Amino acid sequence: MDRSWMQLQNRLCNEYVEGVRTFIQAAKQHLRVDNKTRCPCRQCLNVRFQDLIIVEQHLIRYGFSSSYNRWIHHGDEVEGVSHAQPDMCSDSNGCAINDNYVDDEINDAINDMHGPRNKEVNSNESIGHEIGRNGKNIDYLFSEAHRELYPGCTKFSALSFLVKLMHIKVLNRWSNKSFDMLLELLLDAFPDGANIPKSHYDAKKMLRDFGLGYDSIHACKYDCALFWKENETFHNCPVCNEPRYKNGKIPQKVLRHFPLKPRLQRLFMSRYTSADMRWHKEKRFHEDGVLRHPADSEVWKDFDNQYPWFAQDARNVRLGLATDGFNPFGTMSNNYSMWPVVLVPYNMPPWKCMKESFFMMSLLIPGPHAPGKDIDIYLRPLVDELKELWHDGVHTFDMSSGDYFRMHACLLWTIHDFPAYGNLSGWSTKGYKACPTCNEDTSSQGIRSKICYMGHRRFLPLNHSWKGVDNMMVSLNIDHHLRHYLVRIFYNNCLMFIILGLLEYWSKLKMRHNIDVMHVEKNVCDNVVNTLLNIVGKTKDTEKARLDLADMKIRNELHLQLKGNKLLKPHACYTLTFEERKEFCKFLKSVKFPDGYAANISRNVNISDGKILGLKSHDCHVLLQRLLPVGIRPYLNKDICTALVELSGFFQKLCAKTLYVADLERLEEGIVIILCKLERIFPPAFFDIMIHLAVHLPREAKLAGPVSYRWMYPFERNLGTLKKYVRNKARPEGSIAEAYTVNEALTFCSMYLHGIETCFTRDERNEDNEKNKLVAIYLFSHNKHDQ
Repeated sequence: MDRSWMQLQNRLCNEYVEGVRTFIQAAKQHLRVDNKTRCPCRQCLNVRFQDLIIVEQHLIRYGFSSSYNRWIHHGDEVEGVSHAQPDMCSDSNGCAINDNYVDDEINDAINDMHGPRNKEVNSNESIGHEIGRNGKNIDYLFSEAHRELYPGCTKFSALSFLVKLMHIKVLNRWSNKSFDMLLELLLDAFPDGANIPKSHYDAKKMLRDFGLGYDSIHACKYDCALFWKENETFHNCPVCNEPRYKNGKIPQKVLRHFPLKPRLQRLFMSRYTSADMRWHKEKRFHEDGVLRHPADSEVWKDFDNQYPWFAQDARNVRLGLATDGFNPFGTMSNNYSMWPVVLVPYNMPPWKCMKESFFMMSLLIPGPHAPGKDIDIYLRPLVDELKELWHDGVHTFDMSSGDYFRMHACLLWTIHDFPAYGNLSGWSTKGYKACPTCNEDTSSQGIRSKICYMGHRRFLPLNHSWKGVDNMMVSLNIDHHLRHYLVRIFYNNCLMFIILGLLEYWSKLKMRHNIDVMHVEKNVCDNVVNTLLNIVGKTKDTEKARLDLADMKIRNELHLQLKGNKLLKPHACYTLTFEERKEFCKFLKSVKFPDGYAANISRNVNISDGKILGLKSHDCHVLLQRLLPVGIRPYLNKDICTALVELSGFFQKLCAKTLYVADLERLEEGIVIILCKLERIFPPAFFDIMIHLAVHLPREAKLAGPVSYRWMYPFERNLGTLKKYVRNKARPEGSIAEAYTVNEALTFCSMYLHGIETCFTRDERNEDNEKNKLVAIYLFSHNKHDQ
């Protein structure tokens, strides 16, 4: 039969259209049980199964695959192969493969994972070239997707059963031992010839191609250098000459690098996430003066103005970088700290971009000690990738549009606690000039055993009535002999050149590093509560604090008083008596929260001693914003109550999901007045650097948008997930890396699974009966669970 019409360039001519109709008639005789057939267009390449109407549209739009001259999937016989059983064939091991088996879930996942294998695309820029290791075994995955689970099984293929079984294991945190025992039981229970792996190790090998893997990079024992690129062949550190290996070929340290480019590509290649990567431009509701998403922020808009070529394509990716150290053993007696570096894709809508399912771990910096200022050594592989993504981009297939594009990416800012701020920014966050925003204008003073940061009156407007009241607040007079020392400190406060500065755009960003609201709020709450309750060892109202007041010759009523041979500390108006502390603790003990709103704070309350101990960050968040303003009213005078209630309201408004620029301007003015009031109430020792940083939070919110996209809460929860991955305590980094890649692969597959609970489909914590709901509102249809 003459099929030269298949190669016609004009796919709208009558000859080509009639030929397509002939093909459709032939394909009708060889449909699967779900009335679909393989599509031989240049995009699907007989890999995807489509309805006939879709096949016809694809053939008109894209044309036939240039190599599909014999219609072996649509009726033509293969030379030397009997046509007696057209729907059955065998793989290289002789196991049956059922081409009539309906398993669109896994087929779709495999197709999206590798993209269209279009031979018309330059091989140097193909998706398989960029993803590398994952494009090699696509045929193996497809054969597994069509292999019978056991002879006669029509509900599962070998691959779909294994994917769902592994997904259940990961979701419910089964041990490897229990999974091995289950596989042994299934092998005994299923008929002979069942295609079930014998162990968890074999199961991981079968699913390896669903993952994106990681690279192991050796590092110097003392964090001097990586044995990578120009140092790859060295056997000794080029800086300190320390040996690369311990005994034999065991490296001193291993950095796990999870390549960023293929992970970004996968977001565009999946039908469930590709459209979301353009949400910030195509679907986001914009309203002047309202901040709901980082795309509304001044940093984002200013970046677009400086680099219009980057902003022109909504698919170019904006990233946030978060890092923090954690102890993988869950016990503070073992001093161990490893540092994952996580990236967040801000292109996605709010209900996805900050979910754990879409976090991308880029680096796992090994312990046992924190890298400190040497973190730049470990960041080099990531920075090199970011430079490539900025300058060259990466050739990527966009599933939502069905075409290829050059994807670029940039890093907007970093997220971390305050000590890590110093490591990543190069600015020393200790000493007299610890505030990176105030810089050389930081107002600080050395007191007994510490440094206090006061003098917030300087932030007041020039015409404010408090500006002219000289005796209203403490005058921070620095001794003359310290001035030369402080100048030297400032000039040396920028400790080092940071590797992020190698990014072309980094110096032009309006805000590069975030002050973490979570840690600021926790420290503020701890200082306030511990001082109010006068908890020994934690209160800021110590004997040294009273001596500071005497040194400054202020608040004479609070000075230590000598009676006989003892120094007595007078009761301060900002501390509660023992009976008041017990009543306050009874109030906290009696509070009941809606399920899922907060932890059980009552477990941390000791009524008999009048103490609150062991509060976590979110406990402080709830206590400061919701409970403290109510609980302190009966016990403190009006001025102190007013200041603390205003402080609580400040954080409550700052942490809102939707911010208004006008409100932020009022908060920026209000926090200055609040801190000035607190300076009149609490001793100077109360005002550490974390108290001072609150004055800069409204400005950062105006620049970067809502704090919920820039605080550490979701990343701290992610660290808790990583802790659970540690099964081999002798190799915690290796355990986490292996478990992370498996979980990453199964999270990707779970988007395609139906009829099974996944992190994307699980019910709410308190799910009501949906059948009785008459109206379903889209806004409230998203799951509350972190994904």
